[in-house]
Amino acid sequence: MDVNQVLESTLSPDASTRHNAEQQLLQAADLDFSAYVSTLAHELANEQAQPHIRSAAGIALKNSFSAREYTRLRDLQLRWRDRVAADVKNSVKQLALRTLASKDSRAGQSAAQFVASIAAIEIPRNQWPELMPALVANVGEGGDHLKQSSLVTIGYICESEDTELRDSLVQHSNAILTAVVQGARKEETNLDVRYAAIVALSDSLEFVRTNFENEGERNYIMQVICEATQSGESRIESGAYGCLNRIMALYYDKMRFYMEKALFGLTILGMRNQEEDVAKLAIEFWCTVCEEELAIEDDNALTQAEGGTELRPYFNFSRVAAREVVPVLLELLAQQDEDAHEDEYNISRAAYQCLQLFAQAVGGDIVQAVLGFVEQNLRHADWHWRDAAVSAFGAIMEGPDEKMLEPIIKQALPVLIQMMGDDSVQVKDSAAYTLGRICENVADSIDPETHLAPLVQSLFTGLSSNPKMAGSCCWALMNLADRFAGEPGANVNPLSAHFQDSITHILSVTESPIGGDAQVRMAAYEVLNAFVTNAANDSLPIIAKLSDIILQRLENTLQLQQQIVSVDDRNVLEEIQTSLSSALLAIIQRLEREIIPQADRIMHVLLQVLNSVGAKSSVPDTIFATVGALANALEEDFAKYMDSFAPFLYNALGNREEPALCAMAIGLVSDVTRSLGEMSQPYCDAFMNFLLEILSGPSNGNQLRPAILQCFGDMAQAIGPHFEKYLSVVAQVLNQSSTMTLSDGAFEMFDYFVSLREGILDAWDGAILAMKQGKADSLRPHVDSIFKFLQLIGQDPNRSEALLRAAMGVIGDLAESFPNGEYGEAFRSEWIGQLIKEVRSSPEYAARTKDTARWAREQIKRQPTGGQVSQMS
Repeated sequence: MDVNQVLESTLSPDASTRHNAEQQLLQAADLDFSAYVSTLAHELANEQAQPHIRSAAGIALKNSFSAREYTRLRDLQLRWRDRVAADVKNSVKQLALRTLASKDSRAGQSAAQFVASIAAIEIPRNQWPELMPALVANVGEGGDHLKQSSLVTIGYICESEDTELRDSLVQHSNAILTAVVQGARKEETNLDVRYAAIVALSDSLEFVRTNFENEGERNYIMQVICEATQSGESRIESGAYGCLNRIMALYYDKMRFYMEKALFGLTILGMRNQEEDVAKLAIEFWCTVCEEELAIEDDNALTQAEGGTELRPYFNFSRVAAREVVPVLLELLAQQDEDAHEDEYNISRAAYQCLQLFAQAVGGDIVQAVLGFVEQNLRHADWHWRDAAVSAFGAIMEGPDEKMLEPIIKQALPVLIQMMGDDSVQVKDSAAYTLGRICENVADSIDPETHLAPLVQSLFTGLSSNPKMAGSCCWALMNLADRFAGEPGANVNPLSAHFQDSITHILSVTESPIGGDAQVRMAAYEVLNAFVTNAANDSLPIIAKLSDIILQRLENTLQLQQQIVSVDDRNVLEEIQTSLSSALLAIIQRLEREIIPQADRIMHVLLQVLNSVGAKSSVPDTIFATVGALANALEEDFAKYMDSFAPFLYNALGNREEPALCAMAIGLVSDVTRSLGEMSQPYCDAFMNFLLEILSGPSNGNQLRPAILQCFGDMAQAIGPHFEKYLSVVAQVLNQSSTMTLSDGAFEMFDYFVSLREGILDAWDGAILAMKQGKADSLRPHVDSIFKFLQLIGQDPNRSEALLRAAMGVIGDLAESFPNGEYGEAFRSEWIGQLIKEVRSSPEYAARTKDTARWAREQIKRQPTGGQVSQMS
């Protein structure tokens, strides 16, 4: 293999050439990884090589050590650890360190990433003890290129999310801090070096806690950072304010002295900086202060509620500073850019976010200052100040007491509604968003008799007038629908009088020229769904008529298939089909059994859409959700559609290329089997084969395992004793799944771990309930496994309320299945009693969970004494 030619080809604009080259590299790595990595390291270090070849070598090396999936990453790391000889490792590492000094900055950057990749493997195992001293020496004694690359390397190492590496970096805190502080000092004349040091310092702050505990070291670190905020170089100043943000989040309890002496004044200056990036990060400092103090208040309240006395230090920085900081934020609100994209994070939006947080942190103390600003600028000739006034009012809708806000809102609502007709689109958009904030947080201030009609009318007018306002108007309308829905099942609610006009308006918007804008159309359909979902019973006839219109529109999209000439056309069509299917989903869920007259037509058009969409389409996901809702509504009446629909469901279950669609299909199997009950039995062999095949697959089996195990439980309950034929193989899967443990510090796996265990219990409970109907003896070979798993859950602190509730259900149902005391002693084991007592008496758990625990205890009490003893003890 001509390595230069292959590396050159990896940069080719031709996709085929590039793909072939990448495959050659993969094959070379698989064939002899030791030689592969050595060759690339030499090419990266070769000062005579062309810069783009060195960059390609660096990219290939980086790809050899990186992967998105955790298991794949571990495999790549093991390849280096186990398949590369020690002498080759040392040679490669020396080449990488030598490349850090390259005057080719891209090569130095690549070398920094490569060194960090190896460090993630070797530092936790103490296999590269000379690395950190070497990097420190580089920063202290090397040339500018070497200093910069070494600091970038430290930053890459410290920003890694690898748990083992992060744990091991603490012991290197002195070396890390020595290097980064030395590079960040004002005495460093090379701005690139100083910037790299500031970035590395920010990344390393989590690992230098011991140093931060030392007052002398802490003072010096803070001095270096504060001086950097005044460097005159915007990127260094931005980085320094970023450091202060992280320090406030990590070391709030140490910040009182520095807030009084320096940070208050520095951040005020920073907020007024002409460089936007600097100003935003100075604003974000106060966001961090507010967020931290809100979290401390919550933590301390919880500690006191639990009878604890060790409270976190709380200095009230936000309340003390509000008088000075809030006026600056209000001024910065007026620095809007009328051409800014809606997702662009600029100074005005940063100030708005910070003002929101101040309102939450200091409550009513902020109201008078904001109201004074609003009154002063609400009629200002310059739209920037009118917009700032409206936005400021919306920002304080969460935090101050609702009773304080209520009279203010009642007075302001007519003005805000009037401002929906302002000459400036920006002002109208902000007015709509502010109305949405009122609906979301203080809806009781809105009088349905006085305010609702003009409010609804103004928001729909805004929705129709300009696409830029679509998001804000629709969000406000959805909040309005949620807040005025009334009690579930209510015959009438405040929306009833406006329901028909609202639906008519939405349908008009989605057909008008404005509706040709995808953003408006999608947002309008979301509003439609919200109104349908929250409709009172008196609006059900309107919803039934609406179903005709939505179905007609969905049927019309089938004719558009023939008119598609571009990818954009395809995307627009799929977006329309997805929105219409979502609307149909909401209608079915609201009408429930009353959808039956439309069921044939619905299934016919859904099947036609499924038959017409291409591969990788997002439409089937929504179609499947709609079919699931229809199955839930029709129950056993859904059986007549199964022969036509099953092939689409089987295809999705077998689709390894689209995990999201496969996951949706698994959920749909649960919906269908629950709805059909025993009538789903003819399809269960196929369902079971597909589910087991997914579990045995190399790619998505583990990701989808919790949903599949839950599906087993639903299938068992649906077909009852007929599930016996699957019991042994399902039990084998459950026992295998129950062996998974959560390693210390693997927080990213916690949710998966708990959901997996919930799935195991759901499956066992479904099987128990199924076999209880005359087939309880089939459970006997598996009872000990169930008890062992329950005991494991009882002993493991990694659990959730839902998991414990499921455990209570399994205990109770198992006791009911064997009422004659066959496993009486096992049920009376001390650990079961303790587990039930813990769940039953916890003040944190919902009544539903406690009731399940009490029911489980009653079932155990009914167990007669004596009888066969389980192998469990």
